[in-house]
Amino acid sequence: MIRSLYIRVVLTFLVSVIAGTVIAFFVSTWIFEEKFSENAKINLRNFGQDIVRIYKTLPLREADSFVSEMKMLSSYHIRIYEATGQFQSYGKLNGHKPAMVTMEQIKKVIDGGVVQDTPNGIAIVLLGLPLKTEMGTKAMFLETIAPPSTSFVANWGLIFAACSLIAGSLLILVASVFLVRPIKKLTKATRRIAAGDFNVKLNIKQTSELGTLARSFEDMMHDLQQLEQMRREFVSNVSHEVQSPLTSISGYAQALKQVNLADHERSRYLDIIIAEAKRMSKMSDSLLKLSLLESQSQQLRLTTLSLDEQVRRVIVALQPQWTARGLQFELDLETFQVTADHELLNQVWTNIIGNSIKFSEDGGMINVSIQQDINNVTVRISDTGIGIPLQDQKRIFERFFKADRSHSRKVDGSGMGLAIAKQIVSLHQGDIRVVSELGQGTTFIVTLPIRQLIS
Repeated sequence: MIRSLYIRVVLTFLVSVIAGTVIAFFVSTWIFEEKFSENAKINLRNFGQDIVRIYKTLPLREADSFVSEMKMLSSYHIRIYEATGQFQSYGKLNGHKPAMVTMEQIKKVIDGGVVQDTPNGIAIVLLGLPLKTEMGTKAMFLETIAPPSTSFVANWGLIFAACSLIAGSLLILVASVFLVRPIKKLTKATRRIAAGDFNVKLNIKQTSELGTLARSFEDMMHDLQQLEQMRREFVSNVSHEVQSPLTSISGYAQALKQVNLADHERSRYLDIIIAEAKRMSKMSDSLLKLSLLESQSQQLRLTTLSLDEQVRRVIVALQPQWTARGLQFELDLETFQVTADHELLNQVWTNIIGNSIKFSEDGGMINVSIQQDINNVTVRISDTGIGIPLQDQKRIFERFFKADRSHSRKVDGSGMGLAIAKQIVSLHQGDIRVVSELGQGTTFIVTLPIRQLIS
């Protein structure tokens, strides 16, 4: 690909240089010849008028002698015609074929007219002027002889075009190397990333489109590195979470093979196996639900519901858990109708309030409030539990993450509840955040936009 791009850049420039040089050469030649022809006509007319004045001033013989010795005859050829068509020429032709002069043109000039023509091309000009002498009026025809300067200019133009092409080609060959070098770096970096190496530094400082591409590539590489880290953690967490119940199931299943096992022990082992199987099933369901939510294929089934009533129903449903711990609820719920997915939103309150119950100290207090402003409705769920360390608060919504692992061993849970809650709130175009202080309790704040939810 790089070689193909390099060749394409070089060929594009070469074609441009060649085409531009050829066009410029022909245009400049055409302009030069136009200017040259115009100047040749002016110079020829001035030279002819000088000859006329010479013949008017000097006797015929002296004038002929003077004209025949003029240095200008190297560039001009003179023919002086009698009325009969006979003529006398001055100057050497040097292989130049003189222009044809007709009797009509001779007669016209003798009668006092002026003839001007370009019979042999742009650079060759024929001028006829009446020449008054002591022997009567004659017809003088002057013409330019193609000067060596014309071919010199043409040769110079060709040399210039060739040098321009060669120099331009060398420059683009060098420039192309610098142009393609960042792309080569990107290609090598892509191969390293594909091999799993994310420690790649491009060091491309350009501010052009290539620089923008390089910075976008570095951002993408950083995101891929984070995704890879998350993938590894996910695999590790899944393996750990699955291994624990599998170990229990396998161990107790082996124990059931004992022949002399008491009935009550056999029943206890079976209960443990069933509980661990349910735990694995629940974790599998949570993973499937979270994957469905993250895939954006989950369609919200919107209905109008009373938000305060929904929260009350969740608290009532969880009553066996919080009454057993001696917990109390303090409610400050404004009546508020929203349009949302009832089942998914119910899952959010169940997960958050369930966490508050699990991690609250016995006899503690849980506060739930609903408030609204112009743009949002806000639900706050606060507990007086163990709190969350500051370094863990940024990761609390990651799947399988458990802030207090020592405490988490005492309570049931896979660390998926808050990840699911966050994804559901995001689907409703809302936001969820946590405010906590270790040993002082935790507050979850769920904000839902009114413009999306009001019926």
